[in-house]
Amino acid sequence: MKALLRQSALLLALALLPAAVQALYLRERIPWQSRVAESDLVEVETARAWGANVIWVDARPAEEFERDHVPGAVSLNEDRWGEALPQFLANDWSPEKKIVVYCSAASCNLAEDVARRLRAEAKLPNDIRILKGGWEAWLGKK
Repeated sequence: MKALLRQSALLLALALLPAAVQALYLRERIPWQSRVAESDLVEVETARAWGANVIWVDARPAEEFERDHVPGAVSLNEDRWGEALPQFLANDWSPEKKIVVYCSAASCNLAEDVARRLRAEAKLPNDIRILKGGWEAWLGKK
């Protein structure tokens, strides 16, 4: 029994050794932080204070948007990008307003993807921010 425990411990140590070496050696290269720059994020309180100078863009799936969303928000997500972007540019976008994109939570990447596409594909000159904490932060559930 002792030999079996010793062998198990040795196998476990050998299995963990490459991971430990990699974590120590590559710790500076692993993206532990968010892939969004802090300057691209905006707190709920700040965005609310902008009042009517904000266009809220909901990057969540349409069914989540239809359940509930920030008042006055526009649904613009990856699923309907081709048809929704021209509508957004024609009906909602205004060059003097800031754009705040949000998705369901801080761990959601949909807002980042939509903000990136607005900058790259639509080439909007606006101040485009991502709501820190997403929909959960809007609801006060941070």
